[in-house]
Amino acid sequence: MQIQEKPAFATPYEWIGGEERVKALIERFYDLMDLEPEFARLREVHPPSLENSRERTFWFICGWLGGPQYYTEKFGHPRLRARHLHVPIGIQERDEWLACMDRAMGETGVPEDLRAKLRESFFQTADWMRNQGVPQ
Repeated sequence: MQIQEKPAFATPYEWIGGEERVKALIERFYDLMDLEPEFARLREVHPPSLENSRERTFWFICGWLGGPQYYTEKFGHPRLRARHLHVPIGIQERDEWLACMDRAMGETGVPEDLRAKLRESFFQTADWMRNQGVPQ
């Protein structure tokens, strides 16, 4: 008798559980940002209503994880850094974003091995987004 290994997921989008799970992750991320004092600076750099941010981040993360390309279909290339230049992003904002996302991943049941990989990728992207306190 041959034991079959669990097939590998083609994309992180599949691994996380698809659109419903990405939606839950993004909703929890913005709920935490809105509610928790430890993310106050991060919340401060967002508009009063988080509705648009929730929607666009969901669209972007779906595609970034290898799922449907909702964001690019609607707006073209994400140009993340250019689209965020008006927002002051320093080490504190980066670290709060990462902590908030990590907590949201934990609270929404992202598998630990995927969570570790995403933590690394999120850090690289978040650090690249910094536009304050960056050596010239």
